[in-house]
Amino acid sequence: MKVLLDNGHGDPPITGGKHSPDNRLKEYVYCREIAQRVSRELTLRGIDTILLVPEKTDTPLKERVRKANGWAQKLGTKNVVLVSIHNNAAGADGQWHSASGFSVMVSKNASSNSKRLAQIFTENATDMGLMGNRCVPPEKYWVQSLAMTRDTICPAVLTENLFQDNEEEVKFLLSEEGKQAIVTLHVNSIIQYINTIKS
Repeated sequence: MKVLLDNGHGDPPITGGKHSPDNRLKEYVYCREIAQRVSRELTLRGIDTILLVPEKTDTPLKERVRKANGWAQKLGTKNVVLVSIHNNAAGADGQWHSASGFSVMVSKNASSNSKRLAQIFTENATDMGLMGNRCVPPEKYWVQSLAMTRDTICPAVLTENLFQDNEEEVKFLLSEEGKQAIVTLHVNSIIQYINTIKS
């Protein structure tokens, strides 16, 4: 199984407003660090990973999708999984908000494996106390029309790792405890998914 890690956005971001109101957390910086740490930990466990967009610049979604589909076509769609890593935001007004917690997205055309991976993420986030005040759908995932899950041909989810416009969550996300929690959530969920596929 090859794991594709897609860290959201870049510098300068194609989509604006991707940072905390105080500018301490920049989504593209944070997600790159998390993706790199997840990649290292998975590699240490013998899992083949690829950083889909290791460059600092913001790679357009069409190019990200092209890269992911290239791997899926080469190795087979069942042998590749994509996780796109992001931070959430309740508004785009530069203000702090109260929405909190983890969520995971799949597309309307999601495969059963995409849904299963999303459910694993939600179950693990719940066990880790990371759901905040999110109202979790009974399916244990959210459905949105997002390019990285909609247009890719392998199982794919997009994780929204707490809110970059919630002041308390920004403090947590930037702490070593918070970073390790987000890394652990991704590593454990991906490994659990791979083991589920193998069984």
